[in-house]
Amino acid sequence: MTAWLDVLTAFIQAHAAWAAPIVFVLAFLKALAFVSLVVPGMTILLTIGALIGAAHIPFLPIWIAISIGAALGDWVSYAIGYRLKDRARHVWPLSRKPELLPRAERFFARWGAMSVVLCRFISPLRATIPLLCGIFEMPFWPFQVANWFSAFLWAGTLLAPGSFLLGWYR
Repeated sequence: MTAWLDVLTAFIQAHAAWAAPIVFVLAFLKALAFVSLVVPGMTILLTIGALIGAAHIPFLPIWIAISIGAALGDWVSYAIGYRLKDRARHVWPLSRKPELLPRAERFFARWGAMSVVLCRFISPLRATIPLLCGIFEMPFWPFQVANWFSAFLWAGTLLAPGSFLLGWYR
């Protein structure tokens, strides 16, 4: 995987114009429930944050691309959960851990749409929460407001340290 990361990093350094489309796709895939388990997006996104500062790639287009990719991926996961509803209990990995759904439901009852914002910053839950929001029929607009707000907040938090520290240091 390190070799793949090195190749992608070198490509982005050589072709900065491709950085935004690449991070959009990675953020989208990283936000999809179950797909995120096999996509090594976080390491790449953190590396790109560092590249922004080191290679003077503009921050704003990358930040917007990651934010939109993450929010759209969560929207798709929400829609899948909303369509599956009770059938989701019979789909892996939920079928193997049936006790997780009642715990998740209690969590949503307590935190509501804020659960989307909180879990955006917790790696294993980031892609699962939108699916569960759909399963538990969280109202569409509160989910979307929390989804889009947290996507921009998360992307900024992810990119800012490498981007601004390395850009300032150089």
